[in-house]
Amino acid sequence: MEFFKIRFGNDLDELSSKFEKTLEDMLGISPSFTLSERAWRPPMDMYETPTEIVIRAEIGGVDREDLEVEISSKAVRIQGKRLAPASDSSCTYRLAEIQYGRFERILFLPNPIDPDKVSAAAKNGLLEIRLVKRPMDQTYKVPISSE
Repeated sequence: MEFFKIRFGNDLDELSSKFEKTLEDMLGISPSFTLSERAWRPPMDMYETPTEIVIRAEIGGVDREDLEVEISSKAVRIQGKRLAPASDSSCTYRLAEIQYGRFERILFLPNPIDPDKVSAAAKNGLLEIRLVKRPMDQTYKVPISSE
């Protein structure tokens, strides 16, 4: 038979806050109920075809004006914010799982891409970014000057 060790004491609040902090750091979630705005991580998918890399982000409730995408040849940075709706002071929440506030994700790309051939569209709560791959075996001639 296995036994669990249970600890009782006066420092349960401190222990609980350390546990919550550890979960938040490891998993990006907070087990405590809070309505404050904090950073969150929208779920994303990234896949590639022979010619392109496609990134999809679930960003329901984020206005296009509050969304920013930056591209380099090696990474994509997606950031924005989802504003919490105004709450009625007379209401009592029974469940609050939707996350609000700022978010930022940096995704490193598996292949070099052409930053000039990128498209992004937001529709039905999904952001889709299409990145055209740069051929790996393509060579470029470099002119050599006499100076």
